[in-house]
Amino acid sequence: RQSTEQPTLTRETHPRPDHGEATYRGSGRMKGLRALVTGGDSGIGRAVVIAFAREGADVAIAYMPEEEEDARESAKWVEDAGRRAVLLPGDGTEESVAEEIVEDAARELGGLDVVVLNAAYQRDRESLAELPSEELDRTFKTNLYFTMWAARAAIPHLGPGASIIVTSSIQAFNPSPRLIDYAMTKAAQVAFTKALAEELGPKGIRVNAVAPGPIWTPLIPGTDWPDKLPSFGQDTPLGRAGQPAELAPAYVFLASPESTFVSGAVVPVTGGKAL
Repeated sequence: RQSTEQPTLTRETHPRPDHGEATYRGSGRMKGLRALVTGGDSGIGRAVVIAFAREGADVAIAYMPEEEEDARESAKWVEDAGRRAVLLPGDGTEESVAEEIVEDAARELGGLDVVVLNAAYQRDRESLAELPSEELDRTFKTNLYFTMWAARAAIPHLGPGASIIVTSSIQAFNPSPRLIDYAMTKAAQVAFTKALAEELGPKGIRVNAVAPGPIWTPLIPGTDWPDKLPSFGQDTPLGRAGQPAELAPAYVFLASPESTFVSGAVVPVTGGKAL
């Protein structure tokens, strides 16, 4: 039986998501870079952490304290790749905590080159009339406020060639009524990405977003979708949900020197669904 609470741990997610543990092969594209990944304990975040480490980056992993088990597993994969892992537990829906996470990452890693703003929260909504204000606050603070607070704190630590990457969603473009608050935050993240790319371009700092389609992560059973889980992702042209491992190369591209002229972009990884 899937857990319907959040945060949902990887061991409670069946089948277990593929984060690229056995498949991702690095080629030194991020050698010596220092990265912070929020929500790096599981799902897309863990896949990004593993890929970054195998590409040669040291990685700070931000996560909710309740996700300690998953965060330590992510850190193990970083260390297995011969890179340094920094664990940063904290609830980024509090402004001071969000700022502290960034400051601690920069101090422990000796600076920052890449910031992946990936932490997310979503729940199934029966209707707008049934959406409690406290749940609206939680969604906006996790997906949007944390993103803005962390980016703002990170900017002083970033220099020319640095990269900020936001995890948006296909929901920003094709919103589902039962994810109305989540979709709103993801659309706002697209505007945030494009506006910040314009602001930071003169400093040589690139800002981009990845827009995943349906990806099998612990967030999905935690959304409280028992009726939708058996067919999740089957409405894509590829006929299935994606795995977190299939997202990681997009983040590596945006974080690495291979994308030095890419900024303000939203990269779709959607199984063929159009944005």
